[in-house]
Formats: sequence, structure tokens, C-alpha cells
Amino acid sequence: MEHFIRPDGSPPVNGYSHAVAFTGAMVAVSGQVPVDGDGNPVGEGDAEAQIRQVYANLTTALEAAGSGLEHVVKLTVYLTDLDDLGAFRKVRDEHQDAEHPPACSLVRVAGLVHPDFRVEIDAWAVAPGAG
Repeated sequence: MEHFIRPDGSPPVNGYSHAVAFTGAMVAVSGQVPVDGDGNPVGEGDAEAQIRQVYANLTTALEAAGSGLEHVVKLTVYLTDLDDLGAFRKVRDEHQDAEHPPACSLVRVAGLVHPDFRVEIDAWAVAPGAG
């Protein structure tokens, strides 16, 4: 992977790359929501707890596909409340390498599949050694 965090002439970034070039087998991870392994919602009203659960679910899905958070090339983050952006950045920064951040899109949405969900994240990653 090659990260283009801030190519000449592009605007400043906060924890993401403007572009990521890569080769290898791709892993597409469906939108992960704040539910535990038994399907129970986690962190009602607590954005940080929900984001932590989403990252745990992302990790599980990526590892099952032979990848990991360090191999994510693109995240799409859906937040129902932009006041949760600080919590997202805090948890994101605990899980990703600041020197090699993925490309990222942030979308404010009116709601998610469950009314208590504040966040959903999907990802594209490389599966090293596959393909």
C-alpha cells in the first residue's frame, strides 16, 4: 500500500489519506453496527462505547477474511450526530497507524437500521498473501 496523505495542492486532513494505492486481494466489509457477538445492541446513548464495538466487529470481520485494521485502505463512517465526531476520532486513532491512515468518508445520516445506533462503519481492505 502507498498512502497519499496530503498530496501537493490538496486541503489539510485529520487522520485520513486523500488516496491509498494498493495491490492484492480486496476484502469488502459490510457496514458494522454496535452489536455484540450475541446480537445485542451495545452502548445505548454512548457514542464512544458504540464506536468501540463497531471497531471490534470490524476487526473480527477483517481477521476472518485474512486481513486486519492495518490493511484497511478505505473507511466509510456513518454518524447520526456530528457531535460524535470527536469520539470517532479518539477511537479511530487508537486503532489505526497515524503514519498510514486509510482513505475515509464521513456521512451524516438521519438514522440507521436501529433507532439507538449512532454509528455504522464499512471498510475496504487488502488481504495480504491472498489471491
